[in-house]
Amino acid sequence: MTILSQQPTIAAIATPIGQGGVGVIRLSGKHAYQIGCAITRRDFLTPRKAHFSGFYGQDAIIDEGVVIYFQAPHSFTGEDVVELQGHGGMVLQNMLLARAFELGARQATAGEFSYRAFENDKIDLVQAEAISDAIAATSVAQASSAIRSLTGEFSNKINQLSDNLTHLRLYVEAAIDFPDEEDVDFLSDGVIENKLNHILSGIDDILATAKQGQLLRDGVHVVLAGKPNAGKSSLLNRLSGTDRAIVTDIAGTTRDTLEETLVLGGLTVHLTDTAGLRQTADKVEQIGIQRAFDAINKADVLLMVYDVTAESDPVALAHELFADELAVDLSEMMQQKLIMVANKCDLLTGKPVDTVSCKTDTLPTVVHVSCETTEGIDKLVQVLSDKAGFHPPENSLIARTRHIDALKRAKQHAMQAHEQLTYYHAGELVAESLRQAQQSLGEITGQLSADELLGKIFSSFCIGK
Repeated sequence: MTILSQQPTIAAIATPIGQGGVGVIRLSGKHAYQIGCAITRRDFLTPRKAHFSGFYGQDAIIDEGVVIYFQAPHSFTGEDVVELQGHGGMVLQNMLLARAFELGARQATAGEFSYRAFENDKIDLVQAEAISDAIAATSVAQASSAIRSLTGEFSNKINQLSDNLTHLRLYVEAAIDFPDEEDVDFLSDGVIENKLNHILSGIDDILATAKQGQLLRDGVHVVLAGKPNAGKSSLLNRLSGTDRAIVTDIAGTTRDTLEETLVLGGLTVHLTDTAGLRQTADKVEQIGIQRAFDAINKADVLLMVYDVTAESDPVALAHELFADELAVDLSEMMQQKLIMVANKCDLLTGKPVDTVSCKTDTLPTVVHVSCETTEGIDKLVQVLSDKAGFHPPENSLIARTRHIDALKRAKQHAMQAHEQLTYYHAGELVAESLRQAQQSLGEITGQLSADELLGKIFSSFCIGK
């Protein structure tokens, strides 16, 4: 690949804000090399070689460190890139960055380095997003999946599907253009249908992986709800491993929502503790209870915590607490996102209870736990993962909502092509549906993305990426 023209030079601090052993200033563009030579007062920089040098202002030395020059197109952005690796203090870094601006560079916008890499075909859109996901990873599984996407695994799967669609479209176009060739009815000989079924199966496989990847990246929003003193805050503390929430015997201790992000069994859980649900004349507590119901309605999974020694009918309790305040039907919510957490099971006398009571067509899952002894906590984490549908394979790939949306649209168009083929034998309509399916896949890797979409994606990046 040859860069015919390079864009104006951009510069940014590429390392986190704060003190550290090393701080990196990155430059990219048509004057990056000249600026690098001017700052280091060197006549030349050998590509891909680390030079120890002083970093100079107009009149005095600013810092000293290592400078590396990456000559276009053999760089991250595909342009000339210079990295100045000095000491990590913010004052020194800002002085060095200001010097780069004096010499003609401008401040890079969020994600601009990655956007230039995308524009110069160094990475596709999935890989660009994976850079951001790798930086933001909160678990080993997230980081590993993001790196796999960054190295091209996800893109390769999409590109293979797109190639299969291209070949099938060529076959369909031939059937349309040469309907009498060798007296063979191409639309009815089974070849196109078999190829289309293979593509639909491939979309389903990637879609299943992408849904797991989306959960891996975005996590799940879980809300703890129940009566006062049921043990919601104690459960939050047990799951987080810290005394995050205040726990007392006084009803109404939790007045507002309390949020914590945890990684449980590889699943990122955005956990919200809420005020105890009850009738009260306390205006402050009423506000907290209303916020609790707002959180409950938005939750992906709801953990209804109750005192198993005091409540004999948790389903009736659910109706009492939620029936008048939920945005969805209570029976539907019970099946889709409710887990009943029977707390204080260590205080039960008599025959031990099963840790998990399997749900039926009318009853949700009940998990017996003890926040005092930790009994059942591990099982609760497993049930939570099951309710969220989180079962990623070891080679899972990070994914985003837009990827899943594009895959669903590609599947819909492919299914329409199948119907038009098998029921109507309408070759032109089959070809158009296949084109739309391929266009939807192209949105994932960025081959057919609109400028507005690209702007939204890269604006979420770090300034130095």
